[in-house]
This record gives sequence, structure tokens and C-alpha cells, in this order.
Amino acid sequence: MKKKSWFAGLTTLVLAAGVLAGCSGNGNNNAPAGSGAGASSSASTPTKSGDTVKLKMWGGVPPEAGPQAVVDAWNKDHPDIQVEYVRYVNDDEGNLKLDTAMMTGQDVDLFVNYTMSHIAKRVEAGFTAELSQFQDYNIDEKMGPDAAGWKINGKYYGIPTTKSSFFVALNKDALDAANLPVPKEWTWDELREYAKKLKSGDRYGFIQHTEPYVDPLDSVLSKEGYTKADGASNMDHPLVRKWLETLNAMMAEDKTTPPLGEQLTSKMPVEQIFLSGEAPMLNIGAWLLRSSNNFTDFPRDFKIAFAPVPRLAENAADYVTRGGLGDFISINSKSKNQQAAWEFLKWYADGGMAPMAAGGRLPASKDADQEAAFESMIGDKGDTYDRESLMYVMFENTTPTYVRSVPQEVVDMRAQEYEKYFLGSQSLDQTLAAMTSRHNDFMKNK
Repeated sequence: MKKKSWFAGLTTLVLAAGVLAGCSGNGNNNAPAGSGAGASSSASTPTKSGDTVKLKMWGGVPPEAGPQAVVDAWNKDHPDIQVEYVRYVNDDEGNLKLDTAMMTGQDVDLFVNYTMSHIAKRVEAGFTAELSQFQDYNIDEKMGPDAAGWKINGKYYGIPTTKSSFFVALNKDALDAANLPVPKEWTWDELREYAKKLKSGDRYGFIQHTEPYVDPLDSVLSKEGYTKADGASNMDHPLVRKWLETLNAMMAEDKTTPPLGEQLTSKMPVEQIFLSGEAPMLNIGAWLLRSSNNFTDFPRDFKIAFAPVPRLAENAADYVTRGGLGDFISINSKSKNQQAAWEFLKWYADGGMAPMAAGGRLPASKDADQEAAFESMIGDKGDTYDRESLMYVMFENTTPTYVRSVPQEVVDMRAQEYEKYFLGSQSLDQTLAAMTSRHNDFMKNK
């Protein structure tokens, strides 16, 4: 919690820096998208002949899970532009480290954003170059209509580079032994029943990575609206109550999923637990593949199947799921080598990122070789996956998707309240009332 208060102070400094940057006249945030007007001098200044441009790209994926192979391939063919990959952990502390680096003028030329809330703050702080200054790449045409979900005020401050998939990974052998089919669509009530049937002794039937933990809540509010018709907070929506009740019952009554307190204090290694066969269902994203393909560190003797994340809504037509496009890569507005960064970013998006597929990150560009990327994703471990279900969650599921766009302050606020409920220090009604009240206060103050 101390870090959060320091982060709030840093955010104030960051925003102040952004205001000063905007006053300096160096930005181009007022240029119409695609106009090319207002290109910064740093973007257009040519490098002296013979000079080697050195770029630093910050991202949250471990270097050995694809990024190092990407930059090695680029560096081999582009001696005039050399890229170094810098890893930051995609959590509160890691994102703070990246923001601090940009605020203090450390070397950051390109950086990967994993949520809309993070990119929105960085745009507000003046850290991100608006891309209409570069007119030789049509993001909408390359990435398709889902790319528009990453626009801010109608403009692109980066390129979404991957097809983002979230799913429930399943121990297929355990499902077969319990005579349970691999679902193509299901509800949280049905997942709860699966967890009961798959629970064995003291072992849990279902575990979650903390990153997509709250996705069901955003799934509801992305569809129904974060506010009601009268403008008041919708945090007390009946399906938000349903999510809280269901998960709490799985923790306290069924004992089929870890209590949140246990998961937070132990920093539970959920991927390791799933891949060791100790828990048969895991809610996670496509980054699971970088571990499940690694038999050296995570040996397993079972086949993995995949199911969509379950819905809270009874009617499948009323459901949206997290997904679409992700890994939104931006260029630092203060970089002295924006043109070189742009050349690398185009190459990366159109297929240079292929080694990332081994970690579950499929390229979004229509010009990338999707079949080759898929084969790279499963590597020589193809027979350890249920290919039909993997293809379904990655390519064939037509459920509409959303990108989490709620402000980070709201993400933090509601987490503080639902954690109290799951830890037993606050009732369900108190939790819903507190979330709603604090959201209303946030909107009023904003």
C-alpha cells in the first residue's frame, strides 16, 4: 500500500511534466490522425551517414520467451539500427519503473502497454508519440477493426501487435477421467460444478492467475455500461454481485479455489501448480504457452485443452469477453530516434515478432504468416495439446471482445473493496455500496 501512495505522488509529477511538455510546443497531439502534420523534429531528423542508431525497447515478456530472438533477428539485418530489449515486470511496481524511466529521461525508445488504463495515463503525461506523423502504414487496414479499441480521442499512440486470447486451460486427462467434455461456451455456475467434480483431496479444482482475476466484472460492465442511464455508477449491477458471490462461495464453501488471502500472501505460482497436475483448471491468458512449452522447467505428462472464459450472463448473446488485440507498442515522444523506432515497429508488427508466438503471442497483422506463427506457438509439443480446442479459443470463437479501458484509479479502488470482501472483513452489501460510492466520487472529482 505504501507503494501506491508514492505512485500517486509520482503520477502528479508525471502529469505536471506532461503539461510542461505540452506547453513547450514540441508535441503534435493536435494533428489530425493520418494527416502527417506536426511531426516532431526528433522524428524527422536524419541520422548522420555511418552512425549506428541504438534503440531500447521495454516490454514485460522475459527475453528468453521471444523478445531476444526478435531483436537478434533485426540486429543481424540492420547494422545501422541496433535494438536492445529491456524487461520490466508487468505489475504495479514494474509499470512504475517504466513510467519513472520516461519521466527522468532514461533511455526508452519503444515500450509495450498491456492495458488501456496504462496507455491512457502515458498519453495524458505526454510520454507517447502520436502516430499520424508517419503516413506509410495503415493501422486499421493492417490490424482490422478491433484496432480502433486502442484509439484515444480518435488517434493512435501505438500499434496493437498481437491477437490477445484469454481462456481456461484444462487438464484434458483429468476431464476425461471425470467424463467431462471440453466446453465451447459455459457459465461460471457450470465452471463451479466442474471444479467440485475435479477437486481431489486438499487440491483445488480451479485456480487463477491474478492478471485476469477481475475480467468477469469488466465483461459485465463493458457490455452493460460502467454507469447507469442517470450517470450514476453501475458497480452494484446484479451480475457484479453474482461474480462476488460465486467466487467467494468457491473459496469458502466449496474450497475448490484458493482464498484470495492465501494467493496474495504466498504469491502462489499458479502456472507451476497447473502444469504439475496439482490443479486441473487455470484461468489465464495466452502467455501460458511460454511455460507449457518449457518441459525443462515445467515437465508434464498430460494433454492441455482450452475453453473460453465462462460468462456470468445467462444468455450467451449478452456476453463479451476480454480479448481482441493486445501488446500495444508505443514510441516515446521524447526519443531522439523516433524515425528509427518507427521502422523497427513496422517490421515487428508485420511479422518480425514471429518468435513471440512460442510464448502464445500471435501477430495481429494481416501481412504476418499466421499458420507459421501457430506452428511456432506449439513448436514440437503439438501432441501435448488438444489442437481443436486451442484453435477454437485462438481463432474460431466469435464472442465479441473488449479491451479493459477503465481508469487505473478505478481498478485500484474496486480491488481494495472486493479484497475486503474476499478476506472476510466486509459484507457483500457493504462491498457493493463502497465500490459504487467511491466510483461516484471518482467521476464527480474527475
